[in-house]
Amino acid sequence: MFSKEESKNIREEFWTGFGKAYSKKWILYDTKMKELQLKFSFDNRTAKVSMDISSRDELIRAYYFEKITVLKTILHSEYLPDATFAESFLLPEGKTISSIFVELKNVNIHNKKHWPTVNKFFYYKMNQMEAFFLEYETYIND
Repeated sequence: MFSKEESKNIREEFWTGFGKAYSKKWILYDTKMKELQLKFSFDNRTAKVSMDISSRDELIRAYYFEKITVLKTILHSEYLPDATFAESFLLPEGKTISSIFVELKNVNIHNKKHWPTVNKFFYYKMNQMEAFFLEYETYIND
């Protein structure tokens, strides 16, 4: 078990190391759509690359989710065959979002032996997520 401070330091070490190892400029929050972000997440159970749709207006969230769902076959066949579509995904803080994600299970941010595998997973999967987003950005944003 780690103290909060130790856990924080380990997390910072992982993210700093990932940033140095893969110094690519990721799109992430720079999608030009305030409701849509590309994200990395890593905790004590899973690592995840996601396209998250969040809006206080449920209709806006549903609109973007439906637009991306129309492209589901293309996403699965050409980019991320293991992508999961979650129309309603409850975040730990109680906010509901929609999310399209791929995850790597049974990894732990506190276990440094998992880091090389997660780094490769993040790099490959986010490249695929970004390629899909850039290809269909105009359609999604219309």
